[in-house]
Amino acid sequence: MARTTFSGPVASDNGFISGTASSPIAVTTAGNVSSSYVTTSAATGDTRLTYSRLAFTSTGSGETGRWLTQVTGAGAGAAGTINGGHISLSINGSGTISGAGNALRVTLGGSSTAPGGTLAALQVDSDFASGATLPGTTAFIRATNSGTGSISNLFNLPDAMVQAIGATSTTPTQKIRFVDSAGVGYFLYAVEA
Repeated sequence: MARTTFSGPVASDNGFISGTASSPIAVTTAGNVSSSYVTTSAATGDTRLTYSRLAFTSTGSGETGRWLTQVTGAGAGAAGTINGGHISLSINGSGTISGAGNALRVTLGGSSTAPGGTLAALQVDSDFASGATLPGTTAFIRATNSGTGSISNLFNLPDAMVQAIGATSTTPTQKIRFVDSAGVGYFLYAVEA
């Protein structure tokens, strides 16, 4: 694979393209197709390795970033994992954090007082073909303790979301299904608010 190196800021009014859908870059050995390695010693302010901003000024749709990982080979990921995206925050050596540290932060907001639509800070989708047979451990969200240390709390919620059981009916009327890592199914019972 050929290497192209840029020194200093690089600008393009037409963007940058690496391969196309009909003629992708062919990689035969594992490695990073595109990579950036940076350190910062800034004492104040925000440092960002990549900053992208997209403004919608009409009725179109889309997103600022789109990543798609496709698997077409049988038995892929046998020695690891395959992910559409992998984002990590790692605190190493003598490193500490005095504020908040998040491996992923998603923010929903704006100055509109009536934004409309169906809004969520995080939406998780499924997109399998009809009739697909999925493993019993398949879920919209999965939590794992991958290292030797463990996180014991599933959520850290604002006080307003954690309320005492009221004087009204406390009989569960609905249930939400979840499954453990062994594939055993359970129900979380819910009471109407």
